[in-house]
Amino acid sequence: MFISFEGLDGSGKSTQVNLLLARLRAAGHDPVSLREPGGTDVSEQIRDILLNDRLDIFPFAEMLLFSAARAQLVREVIRPAIDTGRIVICDRFLDSTVAYQGAGRGVADVDWLAGFQRRVAGGVLPDRTYLIRLDPDAAAERLRQRIGPAAGDRMEQAGIDFFRTVAEAYDGIAASEPERVHVVDGSRSIDEIFELIWTDLAPRLPRPADAGTGSAGSG
Repeated sequence: MFISFEGLDGSGKSTQVNLLLARLRAAGHDPVSLREPGGTDVSEQIRDILLNDRLDIFPFAEMLLFSAARAQLVREVIRPAIDTGRIVICDRFLDSTVAYQGAGRGVADVDWLAGFQRRVAGGVLPDRTYLIRLDPDAAAERLRQRIGPAAGDRMEQAGIDFFRTVAEAYDGIAASEPERVHVVDGSRSIDEIFELIWTDLAPRLPRPADAGTGSAGSG
């Protein structure tokens, strides 16, 4: 089973990933925990480039770098883990590229980019995607509280209009794929958000005995 988490920077999705990992392990599962970009040696090196605020990366090149990191991650870790019955949880996946680079950066038509990303992922799509929806202004305030006076990475430095555009793109993705994307109100408390996610996910999970016990890529 493959689960992804999406949302604006500051939406709290990474917190929910960690809560889910703990709950799954307590239930006897052995989940694979991944983040994008990252998860492999190649992908982590690409991540360092993408988040380096000293580099002037053209938007289309940025999209291709994210895509290269994803292509490596899918083939090296995600697909093999799914094939052995592991539950894979990924903090961001292809929807981030469509929303951030497609809509936010305007590098390409969103529909074209969505199709391209599916090819990048080799047809591997999440069984369930949790979109933590939070007002862009609220997300920006959380970021300011988190990083303080620091400038943040390249993505976090984008202006509020950028994040509003990204949020609208996420809403469009959720509306077009309701069978895959489950929207959760990110303005609720951390515990309330998690219980909404767990209530939706628990009936979909395989039994722990069916989840596999391999070790590749676990985090």
